[in-house]
Order: sequence, then C-alpha cells, then structure tokens
Amino acid sequence: MEFRRIYLSVPAIALVAGLAGPAPVRAQVQVITPAPVQPQTQVLIAPTAPPAPRVETVPPPPGSGPGVMYWRPGHWAWNGATWVWQSGVYVDRPSPAAVWSPGHWEQQPSGGYVWVDGHWQG
Repeated sequence: MEFRRIYLSVPAIALVAGLAGPAPVRAQVQVITPAPVQPQTQVLIAPTAPPAPRVETVPPPPGSGPGVMYWRPGHWAWNGATWVWQSGVYVDRPSPAAVWSPGHWEQQPSGGYVWVDGHWQG
C-alpha cells in the first residue's frame, strides 16, 4: 500500500510544480510606434498679386563675422484678409558656399497667388 501512495503522489506533485502537462502559452507583445504626424502646412491663396516690395535698409549684421549671417529680405504675406509686410531678418548661412533662393508669389491657373518659400542652395 505504501508503494501505491508514492506512485499516486508523484503525478500530483509534478502537476503542482508545473512539470506535467503542456507549457503555458505566453502572449508575444509587439510594440508598434506610429510614425510622427507632420503638421499640415496651411496654404493661403491670395486673390490678387502682392504690392510692390518695400525698400528695406539693411542693418549691420549681429556680432558674427562676414559670411556667417545672411540678410533674408522681407516680403508681403497674405493673412487671409489683407497684405501684411514681413520684415527681413538675418539668418545663419548653413555653409559658406550656400546661396539663398528667395521666396516668391506664384500665380495659379485659377487666378490666385500662392507663396513659395525660399530655400538654400549649395
């Protein structure tokens, strides 16, 4: 009788210890990070051509040496109701050979005007 008790208790101990039966199924977790959402650029269409550019007096550059800063001229901007002048500013030149291609207003086939941003070349 003693042999039988040991025989029956071994499967019970194995079951409690997790040695008997199939291994538990573990869920695999995959973390998916979505791509960052780029803010949408609002495109304003001006109904008429902008006024003639203003004449700006270019101030001396801030404390940097020559060739480091570039004067980006001002331009007219359409705010949805009227034209407003955006004054020129000094900006950092990305490289000594970089050349600024200024922004401009481009007429659309519909007759309106859309601002095309300036950019660095080189």
